[in-house]
Amino acid sequence: MSHASLSPAIDHPAPTTPAAPLAELTLEERLTLVNAAMTARLDEAAVAYEVNTAHIPTEAVDLGDVVTVPLTPTLQPPPESYPTPVAAMLQRAHHRLLTGGWCSGALVDEDGARCMLGAIRAEARGDRGLEASAASVLLDAIRRKFGEVESVPSFNDAHGSARVPLRMVEQAASLADARGL
Repeated sequence: MSHASLSPAIDHPAPTTPAAPLAELTLEERLTLVNAAMTARLDEAAVAYEVNTAHIPTEAVDLGDVVTVPLTPTLQPPPESYPTPVAAMLQRAHHRLLTGGWCSGALVDEDGARCMLGAIRAEARGDRGLEASAASVLLDAIRRKFGEVESVPSFNDAHGSARVPLRMVEQAASLADARGL
């Protein structure tokens, strides 16, 4: 018996000719294929979303409930003033920031916009005691919300937009009123 007959037969595939190289796709062709694949996936996701949310009841939106504002800001009269002097002055400072603009890095910038302390100083009209009381209440309001803050100017300058500083001046006015200041 030959040694080769004892080993199992091994199937060797018949040699094949190498496959023809795939044509390289151009960038436009690849982008078209990706666009088609993504469109199909987005369509499937849209159908799945509709199926998954069909049972959720929805209410029609009453357009009368939609808040509308003018496209161009108009000067609004200040709201009714707080009865206490520090609260009223902080409220005027808030209104000044809303109408005259807010800035950081200076009490008043070249356009007339003011920082938080600049608005307080302008509305105190030289009354240093009123200014100091308002700045103290404002710092208290800031610290209640943000923890330890060095000063009103450092807090003001740490922000890139007026949203948070204006909200804090408004909250300080409310706090001063609650304290009877």
